[in-house]
Amino acid sequence: MHPIDPYILITAVTLDLLFGDPHTLPHPVVGIGRMITTMERVLRRMVRNERLGGALLLLIVVVVTYLSVFLLLKGAYLVSPYVGFAVAALLSWTCLAARSLHGESKLVADRLLAGDLEGARRFLSRIVGRDTEQLDEPEIWRALVETVAENSSDGVIAPLFYLMLGGPPLGLAYKAVNTLDSMVGYKNAAYIRFGWASARFDDIVNYLPARLTGAMMALAAPLAGLSGRSALRMMFRDGRNHSSPNSGIPEAAAAGALGVQLGGANRYFGAVLEKPTIGDPARELSAASYCGAIRLMYGAAALFLVVWGTIVSFHYVL
Repeated sequence: MHPIDPYILITAVTLDLLFGDPHTLPHPVVGIGRMITTMERVLRRMVRNERLGGALLLLIVVVVTYLSVFLLLKGAYLVSPYVGFAVAALLSWTCLAARSLHGESKLVADRLLAGDLEGARRFLSRIVGRDTEQLDEPEIWRALVETVAENSSDGVIAPLFYLMLGGPPLGLAYKAVNTLDSMVGYKNAAYIRFGWASARFDDIVNYLPARLTGAMMALAAPLAGLSGRSALRMMFRDGRNHSSPNSGIPEAAAAGALGVQLGGANRYFGAVLEKPTIGDPARELSAASYCGAIRLMYGAAALFLVVWGTIVSFHYVL
């Protein structure tokens, strides 16, 4: 495992900020998804114990992803250092989702601001798991803030963290774990046993990044015109008010910084699920809350890069 070249990471971050997710290029996550689908079918036929089959799926997908990227990079660098750099930067770019998260959430916000509630619900259904057909405007703003806050960890800080530690092989191995959780990590009859290993491992690999995200949000909040003290206080007070051991941390930090309340009732497949609340309703959820959450996401990522860059600089000096 080798830390990423700083210039590769800077290039990848710049590409993400300029272009977002590279839909026009072959995307590694699409390949990972197809591998998961194929291996699930094979393992369900071959392994009768569902937990064992799910654990094997996790092991195979993560190891194959890591080794494939590692060998691809080795080959690229054998051709030329410039080819290796380009391939590493492109692969790292596919791990990052700040611009895409901003763009997808902005589609919802723009529809709301234009008074198109149905359009906002339709676009929101593409980025959240809850039922959106009956959501009113404040509930849509709440869903947007929760999604941006949660994915600031999963889609921005966590990929950066693993890229920093181990370059594109580890970054894409993390994306493989994320993809496994989103495809098989459900608590329903089909996946409660088969997806158990993927869901638990996703919790493990996101444990530290989620807390780093909350800390970076608290530190970045004053720069975004928000309350860093409240972000930190809410992170410790309400960070566990979530079914996930990790998602509640950045959501609580965002809620505190913005002075809003998240959580509460959501509808899934027609059934209402009452969740604990996160934060205090000092302000109404609105477009200002959403814009604040976006500023927090970018601010936390920028601060994380500055901290990493400082550590790397000291390492080179020493």
